Amino acid sequence: MKATVLKIAMAAGLMAGVATGAIAQQKNVTIGVSIPAATHGWTGGAVYHAQETAKALEKAHPGLKVIVKTSPDGASQANALDDLTAQKIDALVVLPFNSDELTDPVRQVKNKGVLVTVIDRGLKDPSIQDIYVAGDNPGFGRIAGKYFADTLKQGNIVVLRGIPTVLDDERVTNFEKAIQGSGVKILDRQYANWNRDDAFKVMQDFLSKHPKIDAVWAADDDMALGVLEAIRQAKREDIKFVVGGAGMKEMVKRVMDGDKMIPVNVTYPPALVATAMHVTAANFYTNAPMRGTFVLNAQLITKDNAKDHYFPNSPF
Repeated sequence: MKATVLKIAMAAGLMAGVATGAIAQQKNVTIGVSIPAATHGWTGGAVYHAQETAKALEKAHPGLKVIVKTSPDGASQANALDDLTAQKIDALVVLPFNSDELTDPVRQVKNKGVLVTVIDRGLKDPSIQDIYVAGDNPGFGRIAGKYFADTLKQGNIVVLRGIPTVLDDERVTNFEKAIQGSGVKILDRQYANWNRDDAFKVMQDFLSKHPKIDAVWAADDDMALGVLEAIRQAKREDIKFVVGGAGMKEMVKRVMDGDKMIPVNVTYPPALVATAMHVTAANFYTNAPMRGTFVLNAQLITKDNAKDHYFPNSPF
């Protein structure tokens, strides 16, 4: 039977205690963790948290082995899954590089009797996963869209999408729903792969095509930085603000300082990878089998609350 979100959250809290050495059980378990390489700031943060959590969990459980593999693209990640399977893993924690390319490879791992925890980007067939851990992607888009509708009220905007994935669809769909009925109109939308350089090029294209743009939804802080640089180089003064997302410390600091071009941000912490690993380990080191969905709520970061989301020593 599927566990409730609350049950998983309680297990995550228990595992936090286990990681401090409060509880220790000798059981030989191997967990494979497959995540994208640090192609941008958010994934860089995810890699950091995965590596640190692997060390903490292995210290807490002498019989636990955690293998973290990073991959620069979908094909490489599929190969990494083959390698992990060959190492007789008991569980797989996977943040898919993209949804289409990784669904069947993850299914093949699942068919070997491996517990599967999917993080963030999702698979085309959710029945493959035993556990799903993600940020609130519908909320991420909805909160940003509401900000545009309430603040801009009327105007033309452009949208930079991430990588073709389930979560990107959820974000964009809910953003569009949130601006329905307002005077906000989307002039153009393109994928920029959650990448600063790609976003710079996409924004250059938008600026050449559209003589007046009132605001930009970049949907990611790395992309927002690329957008800002394109605007700066083009010396465009028509754009009132840019909204990214994920809570990069540089962007949160700009919100905190009252930067008019970066008035708000939306949370989406890369540390959710650590949560997924703790919950997966809990399946083997607690008496309650873990199943279900764990979602970290999205929040709007404003000048008033930015200090609560600013962590200058964070890797992201």
